[in-house]
Amino acid sequence: MIMTRHFLTLLDLSTEELRQLMARAAELKAIHASGKLHESLRGRILAMVFEKSSTRTRMSFEAGMAQLGGHAIFLSPRDTQLGRGEPIEDTARVLSRMADVIMIRTYEHEKIERFAEYAQVPVINALTDMYHPCQLLADIQTYFEQRGDIQGKTVAWIGDGNNMCHSYINAARRFDFELRIAAPRGYHPDARILADAGEHAALVDNPVEAARGAELVVTDVWASMGQEEEQAKRARAFADYQVNADIMAAADPQALFMHCLPAHRGEEVAADVIDGPQSVVWDEAENRLHAQKALLEFLLL
Repeated sequence: MIMTRHFLTLLDLSTEELRQLMARAAELKAIHASGKLHESLRGRILAMVFEKSSTRTRMSFEAGMAQLGGHAIFLSPRDTQLGRGEPIEDTARVLSRMADVIMIRTYEHEKIERFAEYAQVPVINALTDMYHPCQLLADIQTYFEQRGDIQGKTVAWIGDGNNMCHSYINAARRFDFELRIAAPRGYHPDARILADAGEHAALVDNPVEAARGAELVVTDVWASMGQEEEQAKRARAFADYQVNADIMAAADPQALFMHCLPAHRGEEVAADVIDGPQSVVWDEAENRLHAQKALLEFLLL
């Protein structure tokens, strides 16, 4: 009996598997650019369960399945019995009978873990409050494209110790780079996740020190979905954590800037950084499409 593989965090795949996936993402991007038809998932169905709204996640998964010859079905809380209190276990069992793979974007990470426990097909984490592994696939693919291997490099995470930060910590473990995290007191990443990374990740006192000599600088919004009521409080706490020209000047001269988007210019990032020559955010956004196509093939073929 073949064991069903899930992708709930980057740690669900080995370093070798992740590197193979990155290589395949590059191949799929080249195939798409050439205009060749590549329908490796013809007849396959992806169920997309959204409890959190999205632009890039829905577009990249839906377009990706179409390009691979498959079909994606969008399900919001209004479209499913989950929104009316059906047990997660029951929804997982039913969708497994009708779809070949299930993508979920939700709040509590425990919810997707429970869903995967009862699903009979692969389950993909398209974002929870704790992790955002699909975005990291796109980020690492983008770095590989622009600068080559990220192994041994230094990455600066500046801002909230959130789901993206947690996924960067896991990426540092799998791809063997050093992650420096500058976050205000009270907004540090989960202590257990950080401790498990050992020497691959560490907290740094201030953003300039985190960025010093770094080959990649990354940030995210100060208030994520569900935290809108904290916006004013967070704006005060993060006031000194904007990625601006001074931060980028401390980094390596060839450093790249990444942001998972949507971005708030003038808050977590200055406009002249995100719109400047070191920013690769648009390539990063596009690579959600290609990296996730590689992931879908990995889980289904």
